[in-house]
Order: sequence, then structure tokens, then C-alpha cells
Amino acid sequence: MSSHPSGQPPNRRSSSTPGPSSRRPRCHPYAVLAAQRLLPVLRNADADEAVRHTTALLAAGCRAVELTTSTPGWAEAVTRTAPLNDVRGHPALIGVGTVTTTAQAEAALDAGAAFLVSPYPAPEVRAVAGRREAVFVEGGFTPGEIASAVRAAGAAKVFPAHVGGPGFVRSLRAVLPEAVLVPTGGIRPAEVPDWLAAGATAVGIGNGLPADPGELAAVFAELARPCCAHCADEPEC
Repeated sequence: MSSHPSGQPPNRRSSSTPGPSSRRPRCHPYAVLAAQRLLPVLRNADADEAVRHTTALLAAGCRAVELTTSTPGWAEAVTRTAPLNDVRGHPALIGVGTVTTTAQAEAALDAGAAFLVSPYPAPEVRAVAGRREAVFVEGGFTPGEIASAVRAAGAAKVFPAHVGGPGFVRSLRAVLPEAVLVPTGGIRPAEVPDWLAAGATAVGIGNGLPADPGELAAVFAELARPCCAHCADEPEC
């Protein structure tokens, strides 16, 4: 699997918002996660709800969103949201989580997913990601599982994170200093700073984000950091 931006799934963008964003090099998902520092994980009742929720997140300053295969019609939701831009006009990065099979991985990439996420080691998904040069954040809980995911792709989802707590991530960071670590599971939004301080690259949040647009925007604004070289000349990226 390639972790270079050129390894992202091709031909997924036909921007619904005209402007310079469609001509910018797309930032790598790892760079966006490191800048955003909070990854919303959506489990919705249907595709329409997923699209509404994703659109609200993009309008609030979020750029990377993880939809999940537990949402009925999830592939349709990915197809409808992958071409969108965030509030600053940057291309959204729509990932798909709870991907555990070859069929799910292929369907997610065909729908336009910018990255895949699994809750636990998923050799079938790793194989698809390698063949299609897709970004894959593989899940793991033990140090061995997490190290294996990092060796393969540079990143790992630490799940279920609440079992080990921030101290577990701190210990992982000590032996995996360059890894992209995304703890997820049982973490409340107010606890995100503790996990970041422990060494998380970004924190997956499934519940508890505010519904009020202003409050939601404040959450992302408070956590946001600069993105990558592609955005160096754009202070709002």
C-alpha cells in the first residue's frame, strides 16, 4: 500500500462547488487527519441522513469524515458526498469505516472513498488497498496488531480505545514515534485533548458532537492545525 498522495483512489472528484479547489493537489488523508485532529465516525439510519450529517460537518470546518458500512445505503452516501468541498473550498475526504471484507473494500473505493478503515486486522482489505494503492487505516488493539498495521501503511486505528485509555496511546507513541495513530471507541468529545496530549494523531468520535452549527464549528476551529505543503500558501487550510 502506498502512503503517497498519488496512491489515493483516482477520478473521485467532480467538485460540486466551482472554484480553485478543483485544481489544487489533493492533500493526503494522513495530513488532513493530523491537521483536523478529530475524525467524525458516522453511523446513520440511511444514506440521506448520512449525507445531511456529512454536509453539516463540512460546513462546520470538517474536511475528513468517516462513513461506515453499518449505515444502510452507505455506498450511495459515499458517492453523493465524495465530490463535495469543505467550507473553505477544499476537497472533502470521505472515508469508509467498518470495512472488513474484499467486497466492502472494492465497493467503497468504487464509490469514491478517499480512505478505508477497519475495526480490527483485515487481511482481505489490506490486500485490496495494496492492489488499488488506496489509503487504509487498519484497526488493532494489541501492540503487535497496531505495529503490523503501521508497518504496512504507516497508520493504525486503535480500537476499542477506551479500554486502554490515553496512557496506552502514550506507550504506543513511545515505540511508534512516526505512526499515524487514531484511537476510536468510547471517547467523548471533551476528552479529545487528553488523547491528543498522549500522542494521538487524530481521535475518532462517534457520538456527542454538538448539533448547533456554531458550536460544531467551534469544536473544529479549536482543534485545527496547519495541513501540508499543498496548503502552505493558504493560511485557512
